Amino acid sequence: MRRILLSTAKILISGALLYLALRKVDLSELFSRFTVTSLFWIGLAIAVTFLQIFVGVLRWREIGAACGAPLELGRAMRYNVIGSFFNQTLPSAIGGDAVRLWLVARAGAGWRAATYSIFVDRAIGLIALAIMIVASLPWSYALIADPQGRSALLLVDFAALAGGLGFLVFGALKWHWLKSWWATHHVHACAVIANRVIFSRSRGPAVVILSLAVHVLAVVVAWCVVQSIAAPVGFSDVFMLVPPVMLITMMPISIAGWGVREATMSLAFGFAGLATNEGVNVSLLFGAVYFIVGAIGGLVWILSAEKAAQGSAPLGVPE
Repeated sequence: MRRILLSTAKILISGALLYLALRKVDLSELFSRFTVTSLFWIGLAIAVTFLQIFVGVLRWREIGAACGAPLELGRAMRYNVIGSFFNQTLPSAIGGDAVRLWLVARAGAGWRAATYSIFVDRAIGLIALAIMIVASLPWSYALIADPQGRSALLLVDFAALAGGLGFLVFGALKWHWLKSWWATHHVHACAVIANRVIFSRSRGPAVVILSLAVHVLAVVVAWCVVQSIAAPVGFSDVFMLVPPVMLITMMPISIAGWGVREATMSLAFGFAGLATNEGVNVSLLFGAVYFIVGAIGGLVWILSAEKAAQGSAPLGVPE
């Protein structure tokens, strides 16, 4: 009953926010802006999204190896593409993580190693996104003149940054009870692994670069969407506005971020002095690109060995 109520609440939140956002959009005007060139830009956005997934796979493999959950490149890519499908269908922006966890655990890595690899991967991605937003604050402040917009940006970003850095500091603590008390044992273990990965001479630089690349590619996807409808928005505007929106969209309070993303993008465009309806237009098409990629992930899931082997013996992972 609790899960049903939670899922219902997320559906209602997505629906309500989408309704409010769509009131600012003239869909007939939006569709009238589509041309043959638009299809090229949407196709490019889909291709960049798959590249983004691949870059995320490279980071996940580095982290998974440190967690005792090594994965072959092809298998990891398949799991991430399948995860993109469940991100669109489960009542959470991180539903795909739960499916990836299940797949890795079933593959023979075990529930602990699988959970650690997903949790640390998500945490490092969040830290990288927060740092990227902080690094761009001088330019964001030049773009966003509205005091409320600046305050909201600072609040959201520094909250995420404080949480991420606090997580790393937590892993650096040597208190014995952190490793033995049930309430802190697993979180501390994940924090230790995150520190080990980030500050490793062999893995650290690659993981940092890959983490930043994942978020930059999200900006490129949004830029392709902007180009597809010839919206009067510059690349620098997209680079400043999309990462904070992505940060807020990561909150698991809606279905695949729908509604939350549109409302936040509308506010972000308004704070930057841009047309709020263009923010909703860009957000809708941005979500549509990820929905298409998720649909392809659904086909991969239907045709995958993991789907066919449900209830059978573990498929195995490389040693």
